[in-house]
Amino acid sequence: MSESKVNLEVAKTLGISAEEFKMIIDYLGREPNFTELSIYSVMWSEHASYKNSIKWIKTLPRDGGCLLTEAGEENAGLVDIGNNLACAFKIESHNHPSAVEPYQGAATGVGGINRDIFTMGARPIAQLNSLRFGDINSNRTKWLLRGVVKGIGDYGNSFGVPVLGGEVFFDQSYETNPLVNAMSVGIMEKGKMISAIAYGEGNPVYIVGSSTGKDGIHGTTFASTNLTEDSADDIPSIQVGDPFQEKLLLEASLELADTDAIVGMQDMGAAGIICSTSEMSAKGKCGMKINLSDVPLRQQNMEAWEILLSESQERMLIVIKKGQEKIVEDIFVKWDLNCAKIGEVINEDKLYFYHNNKLVAEVPADSLVLGGGAPVYEREYTEPSYIKESNKFKSTDISENVNLKEVADFLTIHPNIASKRWIYEQYDSTVRTLNLSTNRPSDAGVINIKGTNTALAVTTDCNSRYVKADPEKGAMIAIAEAARNIACTGAKPLAISNCLNFGSPYNPEVFWQFVHVIKGMGAACKKFDTPVTGGNVSFYNQTNTNGKIEDISPTPTIAMLGLLEEKLHQTSLAFRQKGDMIYMLGTPSNDIASSEYLFSYHNIKLSPAPEFNLEFEVKLVNMLQKLAKENFVNSMHDVSDGGLYISLLESAMPESLGFDITTPAEFRTDAFLF
Repeated sequence: MSESKVNLEVAKTLGISAEEFKMIIDYLGREPNFTELSIYSVMWSEHASYKNSIKWIKTLPRDGGCLLTEAGEENAGLVDIGNNLACAFKIESHNHPSAVEPYQGAATGVGGINRDIFTMGARPIAQLNSLRFGDINSNRTKWLLRGVVKGIGDYGNSFGVPVLGGEVFFDQSYETNPLVNAMSVGIMEKGKMISAIAYGEGNPVYIVGSSTGKDGIHGTTFASTNLTEDSADDIPSIQVGDPFQEKLLLEASLELADTDAIVGMQDMGAAGIICSTSEMSAKGKCGMKINLSDVPLRQQNMEAWEILLSESQERMLIVIKKGQEKIVEDIFVKWDLNCAKIGEVINEDKLYFYHNNKLVAEVPADSLVLGGGAPVYEREYTEPSYIKESNKFKSTDISENVNLKEVADFLTIHPNIASKRWIYEQYDSTVRTLNLSTNRPSDAGVINIKGTNTALAVTTDCNSRYVKADPEKGAMIAIAEAARNIACTGAKPLAISNCLNFGSPYNPEVFWQFVHVIKGMGAACKKFDTPVTGGNVSFYNQTNTNGKIEDISPTPTIAMLGLLEEKLHQTSLAFRQKGDMIYMLGTPSNDIASSEYLFSYHNIKLSPAPEFNLEFEVKLVNMLQKLAKENFVNSMHDVSDGGLYISLLESAMPESLGFDITTPAEFRTDAFLF
C-alpha cells in the first residue's frame, strides 16, 4: 500500500466507532489507510448500511401480491401490472442536502430517484413528492420552500416526466430540517429487468454519463449525522444536478437495455463509485479491479479517495459481456456521453483500486455492504413521556359551542389545507400526455398506460401528527389513507414504497417511535395485501431552535401504487351534477383528537391519534373499488385533513357546485364536520 495507516482518532472524525475500527482491522488483517477508512466510513454510514434500522425493516412484509422482486433486491421495487408489463417505483429522501442548499438538494433528489428507475430498464412516466417545512411565515421556511419547489420543478420539467401529485405540510418541528421525499414511477416489459449485479471473470466495467467532480464527497456521511449551525460548511457534500445530461443518460441506458451486451447496471448515487462497485460485486459474489485514473474527471488533481467517494450526478456503473464493448461505446458516443472502461470483474471477493499505477485500496466487497459485513445494531427504545400526556385528552374537554362558520373559514385558508396550486403549477403535469387526472381531479394521480385498457394510480401520504400521537396506529392510518386515495380513483392498491423520516436513532424515545411505526406498517400492509417493495430510512432529522435540538415529528411517508384495470371506471373527486345524492361511508363519532381543528384552532398540541379500525378500512377500500367498477357513483373522495367539511368543499369546487347536508343530532357538530 502506498498510503500510510491511520489511527482510531482519524476514524472517529469520519464517524467510525472504536468497535467498527476493530471490525475493519479484522476484515483487512491490518490497519486501513485513509482511502480504505473513507470507504468504510461511507459504506457503513446509516444512509448506506441501515445499520440501526435493518433489523426492524426486515420484519415488514416483503413478498406476495404482484411483486416481481423482493424489497432490497434491486434499485427499486418491481410489480406486475398485467399486459406483459411491470412497474418500477420507489420513494427516497434528500432531506439534509435540501436543508443546506434547497435548490440543488431537491433537484438531485429528483434526479437520483429517476435514475433508480431507469437503471432497471424502466422508463420513468411519473413523479410525486412529499414535502415538510416549518412555520410558513418564517424567512427560513420561505427560502427553503422557494428553493425546493424550484429545484423539483426545474429538474423534473427539464427531464420531461410529469409530476402527478404530492403533499405539502407545515409544522414547527421541521423549521430547520425540511423533509424532501421524491418518488418516481416507471414501466417496462415484464422479464426485461436489468439487475444491479456483476459477474463473469474478465467482463469489463464501465463508468458512463457525466464526468466526476468533487461534489457530493462524503454525502452519505453528511446524511447520517445531525444538522448543526456549521452544516452550511458541508455544501461541498451536496451534489450538483444536470437534468439535460440525465435525459441523455436515460435514452442511452434504455437503448443499451435493448441489446444483449449488458450484465448489470447500477445508478451511481449515494457513495458514488465505491457503492456501485461493492454492491454489484457482493451481489454477484465476485470482485473488481478498478483503475481510478481512467475515470473521466471535470476537476484536476483529485485524490483517489475523492474519485471513489464523489457523488457527482448523472453517472452509471455498468458491467458488459466481454467482446461486446463496441456496442456499448457506440451507443454512448451517439448520445455524446462519457463511456470509459475503468476495470474488470475478478473471481474473488476483493475490490482493488489503483491510481497513478499504485494500489491505493484493497477491501473485501462483501465486508462493505448491507447483508454482508456491515455492522447491525439493536438500539434501546422507551416510550416517550408525552404519550401519557397525550392520552389524557378527552374530546369532552373542548366545548362544542363554537362559531362553525368561523372554524370553516379558518380551516379553509390554513396552510396545511388550502390549495397548493401556487406550488404545483410550477411543475409540468402534462408532459408525455399520460396524466388522466389533469381534467378529472382525484385523490391519487392517475397515469395512462397507452395501448392498454389499464392505468396506474399513485399517491404519497402521511399524517405526522397521528404518527407522533401513536406511532403504531398512525402508521396504520397512513397506509389506510393511501389505500383509500387509490381506491377513490377506482383502482386496486398493489404495493408500497416508504420513506421513513425520524430524529436520532440514539434517542431511545425516537427509536421507540420507529419500532412502533414498523409494527403498525407491517400489520396494515398485510391486511391490505400491499407488500413493501423498498424505500429508505432517513434518521438524524432534527430542528435547532435557538440552540435547543428537537427531533422532528416521526414522518413515515407512504408511496402507494394501484392498478385501474379499466380506464372507463376511473372516478373523480368532483361532484358532477346538481341533484346527485351525497353519501358518507363509515360511522361518524365525537372524536376530534389530533385534528387540524383541535391542533390549530383550539391550540391543543397533545392528544391521541383518532379512532381507527383496520378491519373496517379494508372492507371500505374493497367497497370503493366495487362502487367504481359497477358505475354506481359519479364521484368519490376521501375524508382526511380538515374533516368532512373540507372534503365536501374540495368536491364542490371543480365544477362550481354547492352542497346541502344534514348533520346528525346524536353527534357533536364540530366533530362531524371538522
